[in-house]
Amino acid sequence: MASDKAPKATEQELVQRLYARDETAMTLFYDAYGKALHNTIWRIVKQEEVAQDVLQESMVKIWFSFASYNPERGRLFTWALNVCRNVAIDHIRTKRYQAAARTEELDNSGARQQPALPTFQPDHIGLRELVSQLTPSDQQLIDLLYFNGFTQVEAAEELEIPLGTVKSRVRRAIWALAKAIR
Repeated sequence: MASDKAPKATEQELVQRLYARDETAMTLFYDAYGKALHNTIWRIVKQEEVAQDVLQESMVKIWFSFASYNPERGRLFTWALNVCRNVAIDHIRTKRYQAAARTEELDNSGARQQPALPTFQPDHIGLRELVSQLTPSDQQLIDLLYFNGFTQVEAAEELEIPLGTVKSRVRRAIWALAKAIR
C-alpha cells in the first residue's frame, strides 16, 4: 500500500499538524491516505457512490475525533483505517441502507413487472347472496361499507346514526355472515 511507504517523519509532522487543528494537514492526509481508505470502504459497501459518501463521513469523523488518536498505540493510517471501517460497517447496518439494498436487488433483477391484480370483486364469491340473508338495516350498512367503499364514519353520517351503533351493527352482521358460511 502506498500509504505504508510514507516516511515516518512526514507522518509525525502530519500528526502534529492535525493535533494543532491545521485544516491544510487534513488535505495532505486525504491526499496521502484517501485512495487506500476508499478502497477499504468500497470492499465493505460494494457501491461506488456509497463508498464516496462513507469516505467523506469518515473524514469528518477523523477530523472531529482526532484528539482520541494515540500515536503510541499505532500508526495514523491504521487508526484512520479502523475509523473508516467502523463507519462503513455502521452504514451498512442502517435500516435505510438495508432497504435500499433490497430495492436495488429488485430493480436489477431483470424480472418483468407483474400487472396489478384486479380490484376485489365481492360479487364473484357470492357475497351479495349472503348479505341478502341479513336484516334490511344490516344489509344497508354492509352495502355502504363493503360494496360502496364508505368508511364507518361516513356510513354513520349517511344513515344518521351514532358511530358506535354502526360499529356494533357491523360486528353483528359480520358474525352472522361468518355463521352462515359455516
